[in-house]
Amino acid sequence: MSAVGERVFLSLGSNVGDRRANLMAALRRLEAEGVRVVRQSSWYETDPVGYTEQPPFLNLVVEVRTALDPLALLRCAQRVEAALGRVREVRWGPRTVDVDLILYGQRVIRTRELVVPHPRMRERAFVLVPLCEVAPDLLLPDGTPVVTLLPAVADQRVQRR
Repeated sequence: MSAVGERVFLSLGSNVGDRRANLMAALRRLEAEGVRVVRQSSWYETDPVGYTEQPPFLNLVVEVRTALDPLALLRCAQRVEAALGRVREVRWGPRTVDVDLILYGQRVIRTRELVVPHPRMRERAFVLVPLCEVAPDLLLPDGTPVVTLLPAVADQRVQRR
């Protein structure tokens, strides 16, 4: 089924090398694979989550349109990460680029390979702040307005760059 009419959101982050160049390269590669960016947040610098002994991240959220189904989009994101040198050595560790599927329309997906909405998005200011910037009216599949989640992550540093 095509997602062309569905609101699909990706979160991107980088904390290795030229972070902005890494993210721009990821966006170009996504576009080359048929993932069209229709709205992009500002750039945000954020502190690492989970494994904190690493440099700060540069993050953004994009709203995209694509004919790829959710699993195909996940695989596309993983190809982009690999092409840009992503190495998975430490959970939540440093990375050249990270591309996460946050929301795929109003779909709820729970498989071994993919969980949508992203299972930790409610806990992460680096996702919620830019997501609210690009889609302040957005409702999660359970009807929760995304903006109402911001107070719970207000203690996390998210600085517009």
